[in-house]
Order: sequence, then structure tokens, then C-alpha cells
Amino acid sequence: MKPRFSTALLAAISMATAPVLAQECSKTSPAHTVALFELYTSEGCDSCPAADKFVSTLYKSGKFSPDQVLALALHVDYWDYIGWKDVYAKAQFSQRQRALAELAGSRNVYTPEVFIGAKELRNWRDGVPDAVKRINSQPAQAHITIRIDKLSEHTLSLRLQGKSAQSGKLHFALVEHSLLNKITAGENRGATLLHDYVVREWGEAIALTPLNSDSFARQIPLPGNAVRKNLALAAFIQSDKGTILQALSLPLCASLL
Repeated sequence: MKPRFSTALLAAISMATAPVLAQECSKTSPAHTVALFELYTSEGCDSCPAADKFVSTLYKSGKFSPDQVLALALHVDYWDYIGWKDVYAKAQFSQRQRALAELAGSRNVYTPEVFIGAKELRNWRDGVPDAVKRINSQPAQAHITIRIDKLSEHTLSLRLQGKSAQSGKLHFALVEHSLLNKITAGENRGATLLHDYVVREWGEAIALTPLNSDSFARQIPLPGNAVRKNLALAAFIQSDKGTILQALSLPLCASLL
């Protein structure tokens, strides 16, 4: 005799298992290429607040979604000597900016400076829509999956999966939104600055073997003053030739907070 299950029993089983499935916090990149937007900025630069505001409007304006563009604001440290030490600045961000400039054949860096798809965009005020549209029209040459496994007091445990048609590196970072800071010295003295998509921590790049679907378990430290509901993970794959092959962002899921 075949076993019979009542509708009520099946519903009860479904309800019991649903919370377990809902707890997984993960995201996979789309079939098209997501544009990587990098703003190099500083709280010690009086021309940077306008660029910071521009970045804040990328998603809020409704023009773009996270599946179209991944925005990162990287604060550089080379202006710290002129009167105000930027609390979000890291030397490695200055180094990445110089590396991108060298890739473009330039020895000069400045703030604010914008790169989209690792290429400098000087007319960022007007040129972003066309640049993003061009990149989004390209089929993805790489795929990324981010899964957040655990959020503890001081660290975030995650798993990254990357597959690329070319040799390259998988980069990942912890990003925070809605940061307010009152500036008491330097060129922006007296201003209260709002920062979004600020890179707080930058993980060590992971080398990828072409066409292999590799999975990596990693941990990233949490800044002591971070507001967890404003945190997100970002990842992108950059080829050894410098091309951005794919990008992805994942906000921390409510189940982890």
C-alpha cells in the first residue's frame, strides 16, 4: 500500500523547513558584466565631498541597481599630512589607485578620481550612464558567488566561489554605508560629511585558475564601530591584464543581524 500524506502534514513539514532554508545568505552574479565603480577620495580634500554625494545617489536616484554597478569608495592616505587624518583611509587603497593609473599609462593620481571597469573616467558627472551601459551589454567572462556563513562579534565568515575564463584574481571587501563624520581641521573644517559604499576592510586577493570553479572559505574583520545593518560584502574578479571580468555585492541579510 502506498503511504498517504495529508495536506496538513505536508504544510507542517514545509513550515518547519522553510526557516532553515531562508537563513542562507548568498548571491550569485548575473549573466551580464556588472560595472565596477571605484571612487578614490579623501576627507582631507575639499573637492571630494561633491564626488562623495554623487556616489551616494547612484542607487538612490533609481538610475542604477546593484546588478548594474558595484560602487566602492576607497579613501586614500596621501592627503593625511595636510591637516586632517582620514579615519577611513588605508595605504593599500592608495597603492591600488597608483596601480590602476599605471595600467592606464599614467604616473599621476589625484582626488577625486573615478575608475569604471578599471579605466579612468574623468567626466564622471556625465559619463557614468554610458560607461555602465556599455559594460552591462557585455556577457560575463567570470562568475562569482558570495555566501555569508557566520557573523560573530569581531569577524565575518564567508565563502567565495569564482570561475573565470581568464587567469586573474578574486578580490573581496567589506563595505559600509551611511557613515557620518564631523571634520574639525583641514580643507573641509566645519563640515559634516556623509559617506556611502566606503571600503572598511580589504581581503587578500585570491588567485584563480582559468575555467576552474574554485571555492574559498575566508574571514574578514569587523571594525569595532561598524553599524552591522549598514554592512555589505563586495567581490570582483580582475584579470592579470587588468580587465574587470565581473563584480558582485551582497548586503548582510537580516537573519544574520
